[in-house]
Amino acid sequence: MLAGSLHPETQYLDLMRRIWREGSERIDRTGIGTRSVFGAELRFDLAGGAMPLITSKRVYWKTATRELLWFLTGETNIRPLVLQGVHIWDDWPHARYVRETGDDLPIEEFVRRIAEDEVFAANWGDLGPVYGKQWVDWPTFRYRPDGLYEPGEGINQVAEVVRSLRENPGSRRHIIEGWNVAELDRMALPPCHKTYQFHVAHGKLNALLYQRSCDVALGLPFNLWSAALLQRMLAQQVDLEPGEFVWMGGDVHLYLNHAELIEEQLTREPQGRPRLEILRRPASIFDYRIEDFEVTQYTPLSALKAPVAV
Repeated sequence: MLAGSLHPETQYLDLMRRIWREGSERIDRTGIGTRSVFGAELRFDLAGGAMPLITSKRVYWKTATRELLWFLTGETNIRPLVLQGVHIWDDWPHARYVRETGDDLPIEEFVRRIAEDEVFAANWGDLGPVYGKQWVDWPTFRYRPDGLYEPGEGINQVAEVVRSLRENPGSRRHIIEGWNVAELDRMALPPCHKTYQFHVAHGKLNALLYQRSCDVALGLPFNLWSAALLQRMLAQQVDLEPGEFVWMGGDVHLYLNHAELIEEQLTREPQGRPRLEILRRPASIFDYRIEDFEVTQYTPLSALKAPVAV
């Protein structure tokens, strides 16, 4: 929030409250049920190192950061995440394994095998062409003289955005898109945070994320951090100051089985003003490491847990 005395996090809590009190109750893909509103917007000023890091519950920002760095590698197998202790994607390949093999292997054992057995991970740990694949290797095809076509060179959208920000900052085409219609049915989960757009004004890099579907209780705190972090990294790479981060949601919802988390969080007040320092300027947007990020003034209230809907 750019003006006034309200804590920037207040708008997140207000959105959660509005959905929980006024949202349309509906049956969703998972069968759990949600309360949902359509169309929402949050705005955050990133000046002075400020970040939209939720404080009314603890958010594991290093986990979200490791996921973002994984996206930037183009990797789609969960094994690199599992080896770092990141388990936010485990449920989807585990569900596929159980469904396709009939082996009701406990998820803890499934994850252990992913970590220890490269062949097993290659067979069962892949998520299909999800975020990272589309970001850095969007597939293309070229036609041959015989009228058939063959795979062409993939498009690195992230590298193209860096180039365009440097060479043509006034462009309206600084976009990273994850919604590849031709490949949606091959993805474990079609992209929720789907479209990123960047805008340069007054020496600052602004960013907008459009999210088609958003779990406000569990997913949105990660999405806010991750998108703002990408904005900060891009700003550093193209010698701009970070400006405003705008988040826009389509189907914005809360799961009915998250009631305990939601009602507790809505009793809480934001705590402090978290700041991020990037300790090093790597050679490229693809060379950041987890050690390059330091968060200060983060004194959140306790973590709140709830089941992920798969």
